[in-house]
This record gives sequence, structure tokens and C-alpha cells, in this order.
Amino acid sequence: MTTLYKNYVDGAFVPSDGATIDVTNPANGALLARIPDSSADTIASAVAAARRAQPAWEKLAPIQRANHLRQIAAKVRERRTELAGIIVREQGKVPGLAQVEVDFTADYIDYMAEWARRLEGEVLSSDRANETIFLLRKPVGVVAGILPWNFPFFLIARKLAPALVTGNTIVIKPSEETPINAFEFAQLVSETDLPAGVFNLVGGRGATAGDALVSNPDVDLITFTGSVATGSRIMQAAGRHLTRVNLELGGKAPAIVLADADLDLAAKAIYDSRVINTGQVCNCAERVYVERGVHDALVQKLAAHMQATRYGDPSVDADLQMGPLINQAGLDKVAAMVEQAKRDGATIVTGGQRAQLAQGFHYEPTLIVDARADMDIMRKEIFGPVLPVQVVDSLDEAIALSNDSEFGLTSSIFTSNINSAMRAVRELRFGETYINREHFEAMQGFHAGRRKSGIGGADGKHGLYEFTETHVVYLQTP
Repeated sequence: MTTLYKNYVDGAFVPSDGATIDVTNPANGALLARIPDSSADTIASAVAAARRAQPAWEKLAPIQRANHLRQIAAKVRERRTELAGIIVREQGKVPGLAQVEVDFTADYIDYMAEWARRLEGEVLSSDRANETIFLLRKPVGVVAGILPWNFPFFLIARKLAPALVTGNTIVIKPSEETPINAFEFAQLVSETDLPAGVFNLVGGRGATAGDALVSNPDVDLITFTGSVATGSRIMQAAGRHLTRVNLELGGKAPAIVLADADLDLAAKAIYDSRVINTGQVCNCAERVYVERGVHDALVQKLAAHMQATRYGDPSVDADLQMGPLINQAGLDKVAAMVEQAKRDGATIVTGGQRAQLAQGFHYEPTLIVDARADMDIMRKEIFGPVLPVQVVDSLDEAIALSNDSEFGLTSSIFTSNINSAMRAVRELRFGETYINREHFEAMQGFHAGRRKSGIGGADGKHGLYEFTETHVVYLQTP
């Protein structure tokens, strides 16, 4: 019998009040479970539960809130293998990466719990005698967290942990593509003594349940990870009530390879940053700019990595580097972009077509050369295992082409010259730059983009404070 999950609202599992959504394995099409397609009334009840719970939760000492988070992290570790298996089946992630995601999630929750004793305000100098000015940090109130499907389990933690430790309550809506892990997470939470209403989970489609959640006037902050198009719609909905937003959106990360780079290191790091999660990562290396003198050598090394990629159904074969794309629409988009690149004059070195597998949404690891700055393949987010390469004649040209983008999330440079590296850091207009390494952020950093890559950011101290607002107090004494 197929599992039918229930929403988790106000500390209880609530049956669906209407339609359901089928969840399938993108590698083979197998039906895995069904989740509620929540109505507007259900969404409203979850927000109301979060609102009722928030004042008492805020009044707890921060270390008490942290202890609740540590209980959740411990529960995640108890079921780490099972949770990784769920992610493999519903998202198509390879087992090793799925296990990293689960373990990183538990570590992230514990990391954010540690901030309970580190939350800081400020004491400011006053122009008046006998007056002290305090700047306090307080929770915003009720947070709506809308999750993507590409790292579905970790993104629960990225939104829940900083929200809760700073005194907020939260309503989370997972992606309808990958919701099972989130409903299992709700089961873990129910086994702790977290007060009812502090964490709520509702299923549903973005156009219905998601819209009802972000349009609710009782939501104080919307934190969303996903596409630019959806982020724009969320901003419009939030604007009706002037609700604060925190948006992590798309990327088109450039990787610059200079003639003095270690080409073996560069090829491996760029490859790892392209095929991870089948290229479905916002901070993936999406385009390469390589100096002319080492272009052919780098392409040869990249092609060897691409051709050796082991891909298929990760729910059957654990020894893979790449699984399927998330759905038919994702596969069609990648295929269409490659065909357009060919029409525009680009050359396929390896790959370039849908994989010849019996089932699932698989695309061959693909390397493209003769790319130009005016091609869609160099300007639009691919979100698949396709890597276009453009030749450049200088660092000046590489930086200019890198910055000529509507996105500004991550970037990288490969060079043995510290002056070149630091010049790139000064001039690249991106939220992150990786030097001689793959694209993958740290939990203590600050993952934030520019331009259409988002508003605000996540992780570390600065990500934590996204979930707070300031309160300035002027204390005049005799």
C-alpha cells in the first residue's frame, strides 16, 4: 500500500482535506508515496498555530531553544541511513551525496544551536549625558519556509535552525517533487518535546499551497530557495502586506582558468562542480572561461572526466557519480539548450543527448566548446550536466565576461598567481569566489547572491541575523 502522508500542524498529524499529489522516483518512475495538496484553510491553520506558539517560544532562554534543536539533530543521526535512502529514491541523488546531505543537516542544526550563547546586540554611544543606547536583536515572528527539490533535506535545516534559535516559529512547505524526506523529518520532530506550533509542515503545490502561505498577512518573513521566476512571484505576493523576504535564487557561476593554473586540479574541481547532483545546484560551475594557450589541454582533461562519469539509477546502483534530472520538464529544458547551442555554432565534445537508458530522466554528461558570450548556453542557467567552455585572451576579458550576467551567486578562479587571484576577488561581482577549489559553501560562511541571484543570504552569523529585527532602546538616567 502506498503511504499517504499527513500535514504536521500544531503538534499533530492532520489528514489531507482534499486532493493529494503523487511522488515518484525520477530514475524509474515508480510511485513512492502521496502527500496532501493542502487547501488555503489548512495553510491558514498552520500559520495560526505558529502565531499562537511564537510568544511563549520567544520567552524561552535561547539555550533552551538550542536544546530543542539538539534533540532534533540527534533524531536525524539516529535515522541517517534511512533518510539518505529516501533522498536517493525521491530526488535521484547518488547515495554518497545523499548521506552527506543528511549528516550535514544534523551538523548544521547543531551549529546553529551553538549560536544561542552568541546572539549579540550593541551598546551605542549617545550624544546626551547620562543616556545609554542599546541595540537589541529580536525575532521577526512567524517564518514561512519554501523549499527546493535539489537539496530538500538540508534546506529544512537552513531555514528551521536559525529561525528557531532566534525565537521565531516556522511553517515549512517542501517541494512537491521531493516532500517525503520533509514529512519524515516531521515524524522525528514529533518524537521530541518541541512545543506544539513551533514547527509546522504542510504539503502542496507552489501555485496553490505556496501562494496561500506567502500571501498570508500573519507571516512576518518568507525565506525561499528556488528559481528566479518563482522568487519574483513571491516578492509580488509579499508586497501586498510588505512582508520581508529572503531569497536564494538562480546562478550562472563562471570558472576562470588562467594559463598558469594547475590544469589537473582545475579540471577535476570544475568537473566535480558540474556533475554534482546532476548539475542541479545553484552554485555549480555553469560556464568556463579559459586562456587560449591552455584551452585544448583543459578541454581534453574535462572530456576525460565527463566520458568516465558513471550514471544511472542510484536507487539500484550505489556506485554512481550522477543520477537523473528531477523530471521531464528538466530533461526537456537541458536537451533544448544543447540543441540551441549547436544551432548557434557551438561544438559538442562529448555527450549532447538524452541518455540511452530504459527509464528515467537521464541526460549524458556533456562538454561544449566554441561557446560565445551571446549564446543562451553561456547566459541562462542550465541546471543539468552540461558544461560550456569559451576561450579568452586575458584575465581582463574573463572578468568582464563573468560579470556580464544577470546572476551573481558564485564564481571561481584557477591560477598559481596570488595577484591574479586577488584581483579577481576585487573585481568579480559575485557573492562567493572559490580559488583553486570546487564550488561548495561552508556552514559558517554567508551564502548570498547579487542581482537576480537573490536577496539576503544564509549560513553563519550573517545568515542567522536574517531571522531577526532590531530594537533600539534609549535609556536616560538622572
